[in-house]
Amino acid sequence: MSDALKHECGIALLRLLKPLEYYKEKYGSAFYGIQKMYLLMEKQHNRGQDGAGFASIKMDVEPGQRYISRVRSNQQQPIQDVFAQINGRISDELAAHPEYADNVALQKEHIPYIGEVYLGHVRYGTFGKNSIESVHPFLRQNNWMHRNLIVAGNFNMTNVRELFDSLVELGQHPKELADTVTVMEKIGHFLDDEVADLYQECKKEGYNKNEASAVISERLDIARILKRASKQWDGGYAMAGLIGHGDSFVFRDPNGIRPAYFYHDDEIAVVASERPVIQTVFNVAFDDVQELDPGHAIIIKKSGDISVKEIIPAKEKKACSFERIYFSRGSDAEIYEERKQLGRLVLPQVLEAIEDDTDNSVFSYIPNTAETSFYGMVEAAQDFLNDRKNNEILRRRTELTEETLKELLSVKIRTEKIAIKDAKLRTFITEDSSRDDLVAHVYDVTYGVIKPQDNLVIIDDSIVRGTTLKMSIIKMMDRLNPKRIVIVSSAPQIRYPDCYGIDMAKLEGLIAFQAAIELLKERGMAHVVDDVYNKSKAQENLPDAEVVNFVTEIYARFTDQEISDKIAQMLTTKDISAEVKIIFQSVDNLHTACPKNLGDWYFTGDYPTPGGNRVVNKAFLNYYEGNDARAY
Repeated sequence: MSDALKHECGIALLRLLKPLEYYKEKYGSAFYGIQKMYLLMEKQHNRGQDGAGFASIKMDVEPGQRYISRVRSNQQQPIQDVFAQINGRISDELAAHPEYADNVALQKEHIPYIGEVYLGHVRYGTFGKNSIESVHPFLRQNNWMHRNLIVAGNFNMTNVRELFDSLVELGQHPKELADTVTVMEKIGHFLDDEVADLYQECKKEGYNKNEASAVISERLDIARILKRASKQWDGGYAMAGLIGHGDSFVFRDPNGIRPAYFYHDDEIAVVASERPVIQTVFNVAFDDVQELDPGHAIIIKKSGDISVKEIIPAKEKKACSFERIYFSRGSDAEIYEERKQLGRLVLPQVLEAIEDDTDNSVFSYIPNTAETSFYGMVEAAQDFLNDRKNNEILRRRTELTEETLKELLSVKIRTEKIAIKDAKLRTFITEDSSRDDLVAHVYDVTYGVIKPQDNLVIIDDSIVRGTTLKMSIIKMMDRLNPKRIVIVSSAPQIRYPDCYGIDMAKLEGLIAFQAAIELLKERGMAHVVDDVYNKSKAQENLPDAEVVNFVTEIYARFTDQEISDKIAQMLTTKDISAEVKIIFQSVDNLHTACPKNLGDWYFTGDYPTPGGNRVVNKAFLNYYEGNDARAY
């Protein structure tokens, strides 16, 4: 994705199922859990660069001993900063108290962060300031151990106002209107309610207050709490939580929009946003790691009992396809093959664009996240070339000489590393106000490999706003003096905002939407925009379930190719000498390549939850009325 885009957060939950002494004896350190958490978070660094947080719980401590530790960072390298703080505290304690070195009991009692339950989070902020208060995990404190709640998640809720109002109706006074706060307080409210009910049961059974605490911890029904708390949730989420006494959970939305995977054995239970992270950190096989089913929660009780329970009945699975195209690490076996397939499936359009002239074409990719799709495209191109060679050999078989046969077989698909990203400069360019002037220098170009008669084919994983293409990539490629530049997106045209985690909240920022609007104006159909506005305005105050996505009508008058051609025209400035073509993957091919992740609302407008239609409706009203505001 050559355009800058913030996206999905990452979660990591780890429960040690043996006493800490076990890990000291087997692995040489009671800090085993902390070390594994560092790896789990670092391996998901691709999912968050704005902030990172870590929390741990010590189980079965005496009253008066601190049992919850938390550290968060919004520094430039937040994961490293978090663990530098943790390591610093541990080192200081060990230096001041050498007697702790080989005594696990003393380490647990006196050294922070060592415990049996851990929760980590890496954050991409979708909007708002990147203050430390916005960094997960969030902590809801109480003197009753089992009323302490720690929450972190990969999520966006579309109905924050509704959730906020429901908390007010319950008598609460939330500190701010934000989905993170409202979700935590919603869970916290029903946690308090559950604890209160259990306490009354204990009283009836003759337990005193001190005895009741342990009984409540044992009987606490996490599934029931989540069912009650999530009744009004509309969004995509993988929600992780720790309860102060040691229970933990991860809960996935009923459409499976946000990902969650888990593994457990007799030593550990672990949940993370990506499968290969668990495979790598714990050296387990692909099939050992399970995907958490939509609408289900994995619940790990303090006792070590592990269960997967339905919280909300699963709906049609609409797992985010961008996870496969771009967000998740490509080291996952399925994702790697899916990305190659995306490249293979788009080749027929590429061949049409270059008029089947593979001899005079150079294939490359930009940025690095498109490399796997590039391999698939090149493999398909090689298959095409091999078929051409076979047909030519059969046609000329009676006249071929050894020399002409050797010449024919020597023809290859030409691939080059055309663009190299300057990572340091990319880090520097963060503010929109300075991007236009500096973005042209994000990539360095490889000179001397392109001939004037060549087509230059560049595959990108997706095209969102087109800013980097217009300001940098196309200009840079044109300096190589090719005959034609073909930009290939392994993803379809992004036409609609996302409201489940990706930072795509404004329609006017999407180049496909801009192109459709321009086509309507050019062809005397500007009234369509007014019609869509009137229909959208009329349903502004309807319940979410009754809202229709009328923005689809903006695109309905045009073929995909017409919009692609208009995008190419809009992104080609007057100083470009080469012919520029832009190709997008089809939605059908996307589904063929990624059959398990059919969430495609940003391409089709088919939102999996009612709140999605309300968001796109609001986004269009904002565009039409000139409100520079987010739709959620």
